[in-house]
Amino acid sequence: MSTSRSVVQFKSQLGLIAKFVQEVFPQVESELDRWRAQIRVCPEGVLAAQAAASISSKRFHAQGGSIYALYPGVDQKGFTRFVVALQTISDYLDNLCDRAGVADEAGFRQLHLAMEEALIPDRPVSDYYCLYPHSNDGGYLESLVRECRQQVSRWPAYALVRDEVVELARLYSELQTYKHLLHEIREGRMVQWTQPYLEESGGLSCWEFAAAAGSTLGIFALCASAANPGLTAGEVQKIKQAYFPWVCGLHILLDYFIDQQEDRDGGDLNFIFYYLNDSECEKRLTWFLETAVRQIAELEHPLFHRTVLEGLLALYLSDPKAAQGEVRAISRNLLRTGGRRAGIMHGVCRILRWRKII
Repeated sequence: MSTSRSVVQFKSQLGLIAKFVQEVFPQVESELDRWRAQIRVCPEGVLAAQAAASISSKRFHAQGGSIYALYPGVDQKGFTRFVVALQTISDYLDNLCDRAGVADEAGFRQLHLAMEEALIPDRPVSDYYCLYPHSNDGGYLESLVRECRQQVSRWPAYALVRDEVVELARLYSELQTYKHLLHEIREGRMVQWTQPYLEESGGLSCWEFAAAAGSTLGIFALCASAANPGLTAGEVQKIKQAYFPWVCGLHILLDYFIDQQEDRDGGDLNFIFYYLNDSECEKRLTWFLETAVRQIAELEHPLFHRTVLEGLLALYLSDPKAAQGEVRAISRNLLRTGGRRAGIMHGVCRILRWRKII
C-alpha cells in the first residue's frame, strides 16, 4: 500500500474515532440513563440491584458495541439505541446467572430467550422469569426486548440477516447457560455442547469456539449491514464468516487474556487457562488476529471493520492488566502484529482511560 493511501486511511480512522467519542459516547450515556431510570422503579430488590450493577460495571460493553452506529448508511441514534438495549440485556442476564446465587440450567435457558426474541419482532414475548426465583422487574427486561424489536423492524434488509443473527444469539445464550452452571459440571456440559460444531469450525478448540460464541460483535455487524437496501446474501455470509469465529473469538479471548490473574485468584472460568503455556496462547491469539485481518479485507467497507479490529486490540491491551507479569510481552507482540495504527489507537485508549472516558 502506498504511503499516501495509508495516510488517507489513517486520517479517516482518526475521524471515525473522534466522532465515536464525541458523538456516540454521549448518546450511549443518554440511553443508559434512560434504563437506569427504569431500574429505580423496579419492585424487586435483587433484580434492581443486578440490573444497576450490570450497567455500572459493564458500561464499556455498550460503548464498544456502539461503534457500529457509525457503519456507513446506519441511522446513528437508532442503532445506538439498539446496541445499548441488546447489550444491556446481555449484561443483565449475565449478572442474574453469575451473581444472584442461582445455578439452574433450565432457568438460565429461559432467561436467555430474551436475547433471541429481541431479534424476532413477530414472536410472542415469553415469560423469561418463569423458572427463576425472582421475577418482578417492573417490565424492565421486556422493555429492553421491545426496544430492540422496534429498531430491527426499521432496517430494509433485516430479512437477509435475521436467521444469521438469531443463530448467533442462540449460540451466545447456550454458552451463557452452560458457563454459569456449578463448577463441577460446567466444563463437561460445555465440552458436550461444542462437539457437534467443531468439525466445521476451522480447527478451533472447544474453548475457542465458546469464546467466539460469547461475543455480540457479529450480531452488531450483521445488523448494521441490514441498513443497506442493496445488501446481498453473499455479503451477509462473508460478514458472518469473518466475524464468527475470527473477530468474535479474538474479542472474547482478549477479554479473558487480560483477566487471567483476577480469574486465577477468584477461581473463575477462563478460556485462556486451557492453553498449554504462554507460547501456545500467543500463537493462537496471533492466528485469530491474522485470520480476521484477511477475512475483513474481503468485506464491503473493509476500513471500518479494520478499525474495529484494531480498536479491540487497543481497548483491551491498554488496560493496565495487560502490562502486568507474563502477559506483558504477549500484549506487545500482539500490538506489533496489529500494526502501527493499532499502536497509535492503543495510545489514544490509554489517554481515554486516564480521563475515565472508557
